[in-house]
Amino acid sequence: MNNIFSKIAQLQNENKPFVLATLVGTSESVPQHIGAKVIILPDGKTFGTIGGGCLEKNAVHEAQKLLGAGESKVIKITYDLTLKKNSERGITLGMLCGGQAEVMFEVVVPSNDLVICGGGHIGEKLAVMCDILGLSYSVIDNRQEFANEKRFPNATKVVCKKFSQAMKEMKITGSTAIVIVTFGHLYDYECIKSALKTPSYYIGMIGSKNKVGSIFYRLRKEGLKITGNVYSPIGLNVGSETPAGIALSIIAEILKVKNKTTGKSLRIKQTRI
Repeated sequence: MNNIFSKIAQLQNENKPFVLATLVGTSESVPQHIGAKVIILPDGKTFGTIGGGCLEKNAVHEAQKLLGAGESKVIKITYDLTLKKNSERGITLGMLCGGQAEVMFEVVVPSNDLVICGGGHIGEKLAVMCDILGLSYSVIDNRQEFANEKRFPNATKVVCKKFSQAMKEMKITGSTAIVIVTFGHLYDYECIKSALKTPSYYIGMIGSKNKVGSIFYRLRKEGLKITGNVYSPIGLNVGSETPAGIALSIIAEILKVKNKTTGKSLRIKQTRI
């Protein structure tokens, strides 16, 4: 049991999503005792057990659905461990145990400090800086080679889908910053259009003044308002055009906005003696 709690602490420290499934009620014959626990990860990996077999298989399937919804919540499901069909005692699993099991699912989905739209060179450097600063982040890209856990091992979530669809799966709150650094104007447009519908305190989009003006014009024609939390062109002027330098300028601007500071140099003019 101690190993379970150690694993929970590890996942929370790493800002990783998971489900803790606990056997909270039993009757008649069941494969495990009340209090048995299993941690279920998005890829279906488990730590611990609530009895294995069909019960655990169904619990894993349910946990993956809950994690896919991207919302922290607690629900309880009753499983009927008999061969009966259309049982009124819960979800029938077609088992020979003959008992009944109540499983509580605690869904833990960390909030994102940053959502990175675009897993290219700048997105990769942004992730490195988030790791250094201890910020949680998720990454979206529609290319498998740029949206995978090998490239972003510390991300809370990596989604390889159409940008507008993936944005709907992100847990975005008033404490989330969104950075749009995709590889095309069309995808930048999709992302900022979706971002404007979120409560994010910072929305930054990379691009020249001409590109930004063109996208803003299109958004306004569609009736969308460019609010004061939109920063584009993105970043503070630090005089660097490398992916790492651009990522640094973006993170600096996010921290400036988040911490409500001026972004000016801390050097104080000394009075001559």
